[in-house]
Amino acid sequence: MDMLWSGWGDPAKAAPLPETVTGLLRDWLGVKPRTAEPVALADIAVPEHGLEPAALRALSAAVGGEEHVRTDAESRIRHTRGKSTPDLLRMREGEVDDIPAAVVLPAGHDDVLAALRACAEHGLAVVPFGGGTSVVGGLAPVRRGPFVALDLRRMDQLLALDPVSRTATLQAGLRAPHAEALLAAHGFTLGHFPQSFEWATIGGFAAARSSGQASAGYGRFDEMVVGLTVATPEGTLDTGRAPRSAAGPDLRQLILGSEGAFGVITSVTVRIRPVPATCVYEGWRFASFEEGAAALRRLAQDGPRPTVLRLSDETETLIGLAQPDAIGAAVDGQQSPGCTAIAGYEGTDEDTSYRRERASAVLRDCGGTPLGEEPGQRWAHGRYSAPYLRDSLLDAGAFVETLETATFWSRVPELYTSVRDALSTTLTEAGTPPLIMCHVSHVYENGASLYFTVVSAQGDEPVVHWEKAKHAANEAILAAGGTISHHHGVGTDHRDWYVREAGPLGIEALQAVKRRLDPEGLLNPGVLLPLD
Repeated sequence: MDMLWSGWGDPAKAAPLPETVTGLLRDWLGVKPRTAEPVALADIAVPEHGLEPAALRALSAAVGGEEHVRTDAESRIRHTRGKSTPDLLRMREGEVDDIPAAVVLPAGHDDVLAALRACAEHGLAVVPFGGGTSVVGGLAPVRRGPFVALDLRRMDQLLALDPVSRTATLQAGLRAPHAEALLAAHGFTLGHFPQSFEWATIGGFAAARSSGQASAGYGRFDEMVVGLTVATPEGTLDTGRAPRSAAGPDLRQLILGSEGAFGVITSVTVRIRPVPATCVYEGWRFASFEEGAAALRRLAQDGPRPTVLRLSDETETLIGLAQPDAIGAAVDGQQSPGCTAIAGYEGTDEDTSYRRERASAVLRDCGGTPLGEEPGQRWAHGRYSAPYLRDSLLDAGAFVETLETATFWSRVPELYTSVRDALSTTLTEAGTPPLIMCHVSHVYENGASLYFTVVSAQGDEPVVHWEKAKHAANEAILAAGGTISHHHGVGTDHRDWYVREAGPLGIEALQAVKRRLDPEGLLNPGVLLPLD
């Protein structure tokens, strides 16, 4: 099944907001109902693909037949841009000025190599396409001419599994739920569960340096990767022949996070873990975000570390964003809701019991109050629901978008305050004062990530207003010592700030790599790196 072309995921999962919620949006933020329905897919005016017959023949030959090269309007619309809120708002208006000329579906590594050669021969730019879940402009190249979307959905196999070494080799187009099912049949799990889990692909996880919600226990995706196979216009790049090596710089790290700018990841070898016998999630309450963050830092640094560990600030706790039927339920409560933390434990019965008991003692010692398993189970049940809620909020006339960053523990308070202030000031000046929520989404021994959610009225020019607010937030992130992205990636949205974060020499070195692997600059031009 394809994703909703103008929203997120399965359209059946996006339910209208209850009247109580639309009333809160109206009263708090001045949200007004939309004056017009979104454009229907069939009514979008799509330009001709413009590809020469010779180019279409070459692409068809590369991927095993013309049925695997699609130039129809619907296929091209469904491969236009990603799933950021500005992307969706533009789609709802019928804006397809950056639509691909064709959608090409290779079946394997050799097909990808052949397709890249065909594109090079005919001067076509290439955008690798996995689940289409990018929220940072990762699927919107800076075009110098027509481009094709290289959709890897046919590359969806488990190629190898080594139960002794606990590794598995997965094709890049394999969607995460299917990958988990294939691994589970052998008693294993990858343990990577980002919010995009239902739709994102293995190759996309690697290309964007993804981080899952259970990263405290399983690690980030880049920590799971032990090998990569990459197709480039100049040939094949194979990386990783041992779990660790001192044989020069690690080329895996050059490809991880490269967002399709250096090559097309065709398969990924990952370390795997046994399917956990026990999964327990519970909630804790802290009086303040500062107090809760201190508790998370202590567990991250001194242990024992839960598998899942996250903390919502006072506003996010108050609103209960992940529960459409309960948004704002705590507003009229007699007691401040404080901040809610979620701690989860996965593994053997003995291991989870041991870590839970010791971690609970630490959380109590840090001022935490146990809330039992109900908040944790509710979070686990709704962990993938936020993007569907966004669709419902957009339908109701609200604007909602997210951004994330990370820094060292000592800088977390300044980063938190600086980003909130930048967003609030900019959107208020635009006449759409926002509600800003934040949670600590991932923790490390030395620091943590902050994930912000912004809700406001759409106003007359929501995309323009958000671009100004995002610009201000990005400036605040760099000024406060944060990284421009912790797990969403760079794309085109963060590229200019990534250039400043990496520095001139660093960017020149990466551009030199791109020139060697992609001398014609065909791969995702303008994404990650500025045009050379």
